Amino acid sequence: MKLAIVTAYPPSKVTLNEYAYHLVKSFRQKENVTEIILLTDKTPAAKDLNFTEDGCKITVKECWKFNSYTNLISVTKAINRSKPDAVLFNLQFMKFGDKKIAAALGLMLPLVCRMKGIPNIVLLHNILEEVDLESAGFTSNKLVQKVYNYIGTNLTRLLLHADKVAVTMQKYAYVLEAKYLADNIIMIPHGTFEVASTPSFKLPRSPLKIMTFGKFGTYKKVESMIEAVEKVRKISGLDLEIVIAGTDNPNVPGYLANVQEKYKHVSQLTFTGYVEEADVAPLFNESAVVVFPYTSTTGSSGVLHQAGSYGKAVVMPNLGDLALLVKDEGYRGEFFEPNSVDSLANAIKAIVTNESYRISLEKANYKAATAFPMERITDMYLEEFEAIIEKKSERVGDLVV
Repeated sequence: MKLAIVTAYPPSKVTLNEYAYHLVKSFRQKENVTEIILLTDKTPAAKDLNFTEDGCKITVKECWKFNSYTNLISVTKAINRSKPDAVLFNLQFMKFGDKKIAAALGLMLPLVCRMKGIPNIVLLHNILEEVDLESAGFTSNKLVQKVYNYIGTNLTRLLLHADKVAVTMQKYAYVLEAKYLADNIIMIPHGTFEVASTPSFKLPRSPLKIMTFGKFGTYKKVESMIEAVEKVRKISGLDLEIVIAGTDNPNVPGYLANVQEKYKHVSQLTFTGYVEEADVAPLFNESAVVVFPYTSTTGSSGVLHQAGSYGKAVVMPNLGDLALLVKDEGYRGEFFEPNSVDSLANAIKAIVTNESYRISLEKANYKAATAFPMERITDMYLEEFEAIIEKKSERVGDLVV
């Protein structure tokens, strides 16, 4: 199978590029994938294709730009020239831009593939129906929220023209089937990027690292975490380091620099900046707790799956998709109330002052993560593609007869 993947890809700063890296890493090792064609956004630096494992040929075609109004045309041309057997779209609603027209034009691509008879699957990481627009930092204006929801509904209808739409949580499937009467929805879990060999669950004696990882400034804010760890330090007397790993959300440039200045008096506060792929494993392995200082959620959490794969205890807000993942996939964590520093401090304290409890969480999360490694996830996509191709072949055969 000659598989095209439409996605942002490292070193891109556009959302979901890290997920694409791990998809490609797994797909290229499948015997029935003969070539991967990456239809990616344009980046100044070369794409990261430094895989240690052997795999199939990868062809990179940088054919779109964030917020460009010509992406529909340029990606379609790239598909025409590449002649793939199947196309996978790695998407969320603002994948091609945060301007309404640019975003909508890009999201028409699955319909184009359907019209051309090219088997295609949309991997949709979130749905607008399950996003709290105010908490997620989009808008607090009720009228504007209605406009967003109207636009989101129509963009969803565009995406539903794909042969299949894959969502990462069962709740998303139920919502799409009920609201849009869609019969082409499939649930394929997010999957775990790297499943490490069984962790030792032992940590350096000090300092204990309390880490958060992501793009910050909208619904992911680190002030409450910094203040919570300070409270735990005073209460417990433990030697704790605060690690803020990641960058600003593109919509909030300068956020972390402002936080760093505001809390410059706090000791053992580390800002790592952008984390290269090779540095991800040490970052997690050295951490005692992974914190999710979120006020909202917008989809299945890649960071939670990463934390599980390295056998880490987590502290999560008791809301939305994170709570559902705990229920559906078997992850465990200490919960806190969003926007409450005291609640967050109590949750962190419960883990760092109780080693046996921390280890029980770590083992549970490692077990949950190993249930869905990326090699299993990509097998599920290939099975779906084969079913679509077979169905299309049957239709062609019926027409010939």
